[in-house]
Amino acid sequence: MNKKVLLLSVSAGAGHVRAAEALRCYAEEHAGVSAMHLDVMQFVPASFRKIYADFYIQLVNKHPQLWGMLYTASSEARPNSPIQKLRRAMERLNTRALRKAIGDFGPDTIICTHFLPAEILMHEIRRDRLHVPVWAQVTDFDLHRMWVVPHMAGYFAANEEIAFRMQAAGIEAKNIHATGIPVMPAFAASLDRAACAAEAGVDPQRQVYLLMGGGAGMGKLERVAEQLLAPEGEFQLIVLAGRNTATLDALQGLAARYPGRLFPRGFTDHVERLMACADVVITKPGGLTTAECLAMGKPMIVNAPIPGQEERNADFLLEQGAALKAIDDIALRWRIRQLVAQPDQLDRMAQRARALGKPHAARDVVKIVLDQLAMI
Repeated sequence: MNKKVLLLSVSAGAGHVRAAEALRCYAEEHAGVSAMHLDVMQFVPASFRKIYADFYIQLVNKHPQLWGMLYTASSEARPNSPIQKLRRAMERLNTRALRKAIGDFGPDTIICTHFLPAEILMHEIRRDRLHVPVWAQVTDFDLHRMWVVPHMAGYFAANEEIAFRMQAAGIEAKNIHATGIPVMPAFAASLDRAACAAEAGVDPQRQVYLLMGGGAGMGKLERVAEQLLAPEGEFQLIVLAGRNTATLDALQGLAARYPGRLFPRGFTDHVERLMACADVVITKPGGLTTAECLAMGKPMIVNAPIPGQEERNADFLLEQGAALKAIDDIALRWRIRQLVAQPDQLDRMAQRARALGKPHAARDVVKIVLDQLAMI
């Protein structure tokens, strides 16, 4: 009999969506299993989406300190406080279309990569209107209190420390699985550095640094790239401008001044191939991005982490020796100078990253979910 697996994410940032897609890919590898991924934000009124997703993105980009305060306050709030009850009631009122879509698909099991759908389905379970197992997948190296949703079939943690925090929050140990953060199958593949370097146009015999994004405190990517390349050096710099065509044009103009050292790139669906030829990745410490780097054994320089989940992710990586932190452009230039002068440090960081990586997290999550489903 065909089994239906439903993945629910929220596009408040890309990480929750990428985790759900990774799980969907692995679920569809199983014979007799069909999987569907729904983004909750596609099933809510535009006004709710603007407040929930768009406001979050603007807040973390423009007022990161305020976001950090809200992150801490909401994590410490009592689950049954009046404001939390009001929040959940508003969420239910705005997600009727989602509940209908779930009913139309008729899933046999559901995995949530964001706490919003988990909370909505918790209410349905309590009201005896949902009778399939629901699982929660945490997507950061931290545990915000909103992830502790009752009536889940089980919880997937980024590592053993987060599993320990789950127990401290009252979740039974038998329902916790420290499988890691799900990443796409491409990040678990064995990729040839030389082949990937040839595609990117870089020399695999020289150090390659990959700069991803230009978040808070980093300024414009072209300015950061110029500051990194201005001193004499041999390392090569790949810069991902994403869909920002103006930034890509500026980087391409700058590349003419640094032939053989600066390699601008626009949006790509194959970032893992650029990571494969990089010695270090310079990135914001989002849960999914850092999990992808660890899965490939790539050390990181985490730049200007916003207070809240990014700061917690950065703390974890720093404590484990897999990353350095740059609070601004000046710190980034210093970190690069350190690594150029001390290649042994980069080797040690790479070893720690490989030890921490969980490239098969998505596969392991899907196996646990399907094994339990087979027992029902």
